[in-house]
Amino acid sequence: MRGRPLLGRRELAVGAVGWDVAVLEFRLRRFGLPAPAVDGRFTAATATALRRFQRSRGLVADGIAGPRTYRALSQRASALVHVVRPGESFFSISARYRVSPWQLARVNGLSLMQVIVPRQRLMLPRGARVPDVAPGAQAADTVWSRDAVRREIDRWSRVYGVDPKLARALAWMESGFQQDVVSSAGALGVMQLLPETWEFVDTVLLGFRTPRDYRGNVRAGVRYLRWQLDEFDGNVRLALAGWYQGARAVRERGVYDDTKEFVRVVLALYGTV
Repeated sequence: MRGRPLLGRRELAVGAVGWDVAVLEFRLRRFGLPAPAVDGRFTAATATALRRFQRSRGLVADGIAGPRTYRALSQRASALVHVVRPGESFFSISARYRVSPWQLARVNGLSLMQVIVPRQRLMLPRGARVPDVAPGAQAADTVWSRDAVRREIDRWSRVYGVDPKLARALAWMESGFQQDVVSSAGALGVMQLLPETWEFVDTVLLGFRTPRDYRGNVRAGVRYLRWQLDEFDGNVRLALAGWYQGARAVRERGVYDDTKEFVRVVLALYGTV
């Protein structure tokens, strides 16, 4: 074939070959694709880097370059970068920039259980906000807010018969007990509920609209966790997988690899927060 096919003219997946694949691979260098892999052949390594990019933009991480992925690639968003300081963790950094700890780790291709070290550079997820307080300082209401969130989690866990340690681990994993976190996919609040999930809980599970504040978010989130536990006969691992991936997808497709990592980290946090 003569000429160079322009990036975006066709869907690209594992097995594709061509100049457009090379262009895509070049753009994926900053998402962990090694330089020798930029060879115009769409391999498993290309798919892994592409999934990392897709997650960073709130897209379905299927490793396939289609219209939505091309639109995201064409947007030249300037990514914020944080240089790790001594004593910092994923959770303290996520609290500083009001982002999800889980998203912060995923954007950088890391696990929340990995150790980060001073002077390490971390790319921040979309939606990260430059803090108004100085480094090392803490907003006046942070401690009070987290204590209040914890009390709400424990309260609604008792009401809905959910293990509060499990609910707290899930909430900490999702937001670090922060209500003002909004993910790049539009998930909201302490429990990182998608708007449609929150509406499902209100309409189907509760029968009334919960307030759109941290109290309502926690109540809806704990009730949704109870629903997932019921869907999987109390199996905690599958309930967490259903929370992250969707109950139907778990039943029909099994548990994805990134879902397994999510479940593993939540269970590692159990009893620690």
